[in-house]
Amino acid sequence: MNDINGSFGKGSVTRLGSAGGALVETFPSGCLTLDFALGGGLPRGRIVEIYGPESSGKTTLALHAIAEIQKLGGNAMLVDAEHAFDPAYSKALGVDVENLIVCQPDHGEMALEIADRMCRSGAVDLICVDSVSALTPRAEIEGEIGMQQMGLQARLMSQALRKMSGNASKAGCTLIFLNQIRAKHC
Repeated sequence: MNDINGSFGKGSVTRLGSAGGALVETFPSGCLTLDFALGGGLPRGRIVEIYGPESSGKTTLALHAIAEIQKLGGNAMLVDAEHAFDPAYSKALGVDVENLIVCQPDHGEMALEIADRMCRSGAVDLICVDSVSALTPRAEIEGEIGMQQMGLQARLMSQALRKMSGNASKAGCTLIFLNQIRAKHC
């Protein structure tokens, strides 16, 4: 173990009993029943996906979580890929809109790179990406309408999540991704 820790840095491998406990710190989501179901709230330093049908309250739940982290003295960022942020509605839910960092990216790569950089910087405690379905890859935006761009968004998300999960854990930054499920009609 000493050899590995010497090569890769202190704490690369450790015995769980000596790790000082394996409890993950949480913060309130803004919904008591959800916090109870989650064992205390949303986990710090983790990636969370909130998904559901259109207009099912995903953004509202995320805004409540933003308000809660702000009440605790933390900083939050909203990556508004849908370009639909409503400051008045957010303020009514308790969000301190004056101190909320907002990004309205041009394409998916921009959104995820900004989110990752903010996460690594330690400047924010919570980043909410609204929404995964609006993270359009640059190649799709720059291509012609009707061109087949199979799997671009899936590859983009897969690469970003592999990169961001470790960064979120190290920085203690929670990343919330909102996503929609679409019902297939027969």
